Amino acid sequence: MVFVYAALGLIILLLAGDALVKGAVNVSLRLGVPALIVSLTIVAFGTSAPELLISVQAALAGVPGIALGNVVGSNTANVLLVLGIPALIAVMHTSEHDTRTSYVQMLAASVLFIALAFRGVFDWIAGLGLLAGLAVMLFVAFRDARAHRKSSPKPEQVEGADPDMPWWKIIVYLIVGLIGLPIGADLLIDSATEIARMFGLSESVIGLTLVAVGTSMPELATTVMAAIRRQADVALGNVIGSNMFNLLGIIGIAALVAPIPVDPAFLRFDLWVMLGASLLLIPFVYLRRDIGRVWGVALSALYVGYVAIVLTA
Repeated sequence: MVFVYAALGLIILLLAGDALVKGAVNVSLRLGVPALIVSLTIVAFGTSAPELLISVQAALAGVPGIALGNVVGSNTANVLLVLGIPALIAVMHTSEHDTRTSYVQMLAASVLFIALAFRGVFDWIAGLGLLAGLAVMLFVAFRDARAHRKSSPKPEQVEGADPDMPWWKIIVYLIVGLIGLPIGADLLIDSATEIARMFGLSESVIGLTLVAVGTSMPELATTVMAAIRRQADVALGNVIGSNMFNLLGIIGIAALVAPIPVDPAFLRFDLWVMLGASLLLIPFVYLRRDIGRVWGVALSALYVGYVAIVLTA
C-alpha cells in the first residue's frame, strides 16, 4: 500500500499544481500585477507549505537534522531538479523575463543563511534575522507591484489566462492548489520515508534526499505545468521565490519553535552545493538564455550526482 499512497500523492500534487498556476496567472491578469511577482509570493509560498510543515514538525520532534536537511536539500532540488525536468518536456523561455532583482535577493538570502549557519545553531536570534530578511523581500515585491500598476494600468496579458474568469472560480483554483499541495506532499513524504526506512537509510539522508525531493514535488508539479503552458515567468519565479521563503521563512519560523543545531557536514558540503546550484542560474538571469533540453539534461544529471554522493557518504 505504501507505493499506492506514493502514487496517489504524486497525482494530487500534479492536479493541485495545475490549479495553483491557473489561479495565480488569473490573479495577475485581474489585478494588473506581473505574473512574476505573483509567482514570487502566492505560488512560491503555497508550494513551500510542505517544507514549512515538515521543518516545524521535525523541530518539535527533536530531529532538527531533518528540518535543516529538508530546506537545504529542497533548495538544491528546486534549482537542479525542478528546473531540469520541466526543461526536458518543453523549452522554458526565461530570456523573455527580467528576474535579476529577485535573483539577487535569493543569493543574498543564501549568503545570510550560510553566515548564520556558521554560528553553529539556528536559535531565536537567527530566526528573527531570517524573518526580517523575508519582510524586506515582501516589501520589495509589494513596492514593485504598486509601481507596475501605476506605470501600466492596463492589465498584463498572460498566456493561458482567461480575462472573463469570475473571481469565485479564481479563488477556488487558488484554494484547491494551496490545500491540495501539502496534502499530496504529506502522502508522498510519509510513503517515501517508510520506503527509505525499509531500505535502512538514516534520518539525515532521508532529510537531504527523499524528504527534500518530496517537499519539492509541489514546486516540480507547478513548474512542469507552467512550462507546458509556456509561462516561464511563473516557473522561474516560483523556484526563486520558493528558495527565498525556504531559507528566510521556514527556518526562521522553525528556529523560533526550537533551536536547530547545524551538523558540521552541512558546513563542509551541503550548504556549498546549495549555493553553487543557485549560481548556475546566472546564464538564465543575466545572459537571458532559455532553459532548453540540453540544460535540462545537465541540471538533472548534476542532481543525480549529488544524491549519489549523499547516499554513499
